[in-house]
Amino acid sequence: MIVLGIETATPVCGVALGREDSVLVERSLNVGTHHAERLLPMIRDALEEAGMGLRDIDGIAVSIGPGSFTGLRIGLSTAKSLCWSAGLPLVAVPTLEAMAAQFPHAACPVCPALDARKKEVYAALYDTSSGSPRTLIAPAAVLPVPFVSSLTGPTLFVGDGARLYRKEIVGILGEAARFAPPPLDRPSAAAVAALGLSMLGRGETEDLARVEPVYLRKSEAELRHGR
Repeated sequence: MIVLGIETATPVCGVALGREDSVLVERSLNVGTHHAERLLPMIRDALEEAGMGLRDIDGIAVSIGPGSFTGLRIGLSTAKSLCWSAGLPLVAVPTLEAMAAQFPHAACPVCPALDARKKEVYAALYDTSSGSPRTLIAPAAVLPVPFVSSLTGPTLFVGDGARLYRKEIVGILGEAARFAPPPLDRPSAAAVAALGLSMLGRGETEDLARVEPVYLRKSEAELRHGR
């Protein structure tokens, strides 16, 4: 099987074509807030590089959140449109789980953390010792210091939230705090495609009419209007 992976949870927009044993194509670009303008051309270029069209792949895997509200919305709406047009199944891959999946067989728990603004991070904790992520602490929008204070023992931190609060993390955990090097410290479309392949094989597909991004908290507009 071949899956198109889409990652738009952060300013780094990524697409990848993956199959069970390899990544065929991967492209990533820091687009800031311009996912809407850049995502479709990146998908087109990746397919052209692989010599494929949409009807040559078996499904689309999209990073479903948490992350940038705008980025997630654009990524999902694009994935849904492509699935509708080509009759493809859609797989919704948890963003933080895909980040942890980049570190299979890690010797310590992996903590992906993305900047959620408002002095919070989107964070979770995974055990990847078996080769795939197993959730130890479910994703949530949290204050960094109390969350890190709840952790014990060596922990591998991944993501821009970990970079942003590195001083505080080291102040709490000391030498037990470990940090992923770039570019492995950001979400990866190849990881989304890889997890998507596994999920597609298990039949874990989404209803295109019902699937929504996982935001974990209300948007500014919802807060302003009291929704």
